[in-house]
Amino acid sequence: MSGPVSGGWATGDDLVLVVDFGAQYAQLIARRVREARVYSEIVPHTITADEVRRRRPAGIVLSGGPSSVHVDGAPLLDPAIYDLGVPILGICYGSQLIAQQLGGEVSQTGRGEYGRTDLELQNGGGRLAGALPPQQVVWMSHFDAIVRVPDGFTVTARTADCPVAMLEAPERGIYGVQFHPEVAHTPHGQDLLTRFLVDACGCRQTWTMTNVIETAVERIRAQVGSGRAICGLSGGVDSAVAAALVHRAIGKQLTCVYVDTGLMRLGESDQVEDTFHRTFGIDLVHARAAERFFDRLAGVTDPEAKRKAIGELFIRVFEEARGGLTDADFLVQGTLYPDVIESGTSTAAKIKSHHNVGGLPEDLDFELVEPLRSLFKDEVRRIGTELGLPDEIVWRQPFPGPGLAVRIIGEVTPERVALLQRADAIVREEIHRAGLEREIWQAFAVLADIRSVGVMGDERTYGHPIIIRAVTSEDAMTADFARLPWELLERMAGRIIGEVPGINRVAYDVTSKPPGTIEWE
Repeated sequence: MSGPVSGGWATGDDLVLVVDFGAQYAQLIARRVREARVYSEIVPHTITADEVRRRRPAGIVLSGGPSSVHVDGAPLLDPAIYDLGVPILGICYGSQLIAQQLGGEVSQTGRGEYGRTDLELQNGGGRLAGALPPQQVVWMSHFDAIVRVPDGFTVTARTADCPVAMLEAPERGIYGVQFHPEVAHTPHGQDLLTRFLVDACGCRQTWTMTNVIETAVERIRAQVGSGRAICGLSGGVDSAVAAALVHRAIGKQLTCVYVDTGLMRLGESDQVEDTFHRTFGIDLVHARAAERFFDRLAGVTDPEAKRKAIGELFIRVFEEARGGLTDADFLVQGTLYPDVIESGTSTAAKIKSHHNVGGLPEDLDFELVEPLRSLFKDEVRRIGTELGLPDEIVWRQPFPGPGLAVRIIGEVTPERVALLQRADAIVREEIHRAGLEREIWQAFAVLADIRSVGVMGDERTYGHPIIIRAVTSEDAMTADFARLPWELLERMAGRIIGEVPGINRVAYDVTSKPPGTIEWE
């Protein structure tokens, strides 16, 4: 059933469906498939054989999951999917499910496997092994194990505690691996996935960012026609790339509105204007509204009250700024694929409109243009580079919609924002100088609403502390605090205390997500 996607991204691209059984790695699997230049989408495990047939996928990957196949209510796959003739690869739970549903046996061997594990190929390693070494390291995370394969299946790998680490029935196009090929800790995992996609599924590896741009431009032109569109620029990478992509498609029919809340990072507003208006020639309305936002935030200390106040005022300023654009019927947004996945829809193919430009309400009378809604963040960055956006924007770290207001604990004032802007700029400058910008998901400063005693020179001080927050992450759903070098932290602390008046102490946040969140408010 390999062939052009029906309802996929681009005609001529093959589609691989990643069936999500609740695994934390489902998004990672989809990204790895795309890294092999094959388009993928995540679908729920409740998808039916008829729905799969209508999608005409070239292949299916069953993700891992937290459940045991023996637990009541454990997620299952529509058994009719196995008979569609679409190649299937099961990973971890997905592999066990294949064995159980097709007549094999899954049991507890008494010993689970977690972390790096030595694997040995059997029977030549089968179709997926290719040129992989006969002994290799893989990443395991399971307690149940396949102890008997279904009729017609062959065991192609084992470990010391897992008698069936790989199984296959090539004539049926069904394969399973007990380990996780999608994680970096399985060194040959990407090779195995690519072999499944190319050799077993016949995928053509046509998913490239150049093709994505060409297709997106065609779609935007078809949607907008001769109409006008507006885009709410936030200064972040998503809205920036969306604006650049739509501008390539419709040119002067696009007007961007940038609401300057006064809560942006140091120099950010000037950079937005320089890039989009002066460099790209995009029609830009720069609404300078800092004073209004500070007036609205006066005396407000509760985090949710801050967010609500900023969101409501943003809407009003945005509406005023587009007062002369009454002929605009389309609103451009930088919605990404993770937004779609997390929207709670019953199928990932059904897109929910995310009003993510400053919390825009649904009653704004626009038709949405969301050219990035099928893309992950790393793909968006690559598109931004191909469109000619500067690295300062393409590799800009995620930034909360309410801006620095949620990185200031307590009341937000112009003075406190100016202080935090300077400290935050130092953190980002030092991360850049250390060459860690592309390794760190986010690095920023937080201004706490407390004071502490210090000594500077021969005088006693009573100043504020700055908390440095730096995390690594794949998608922001989980995050780990970054293990920054002590020398780097020392430089940051020294510069912040020496260059930012009123700061006499620097702390480093070593909390991961969960239990914490990335932002402080």
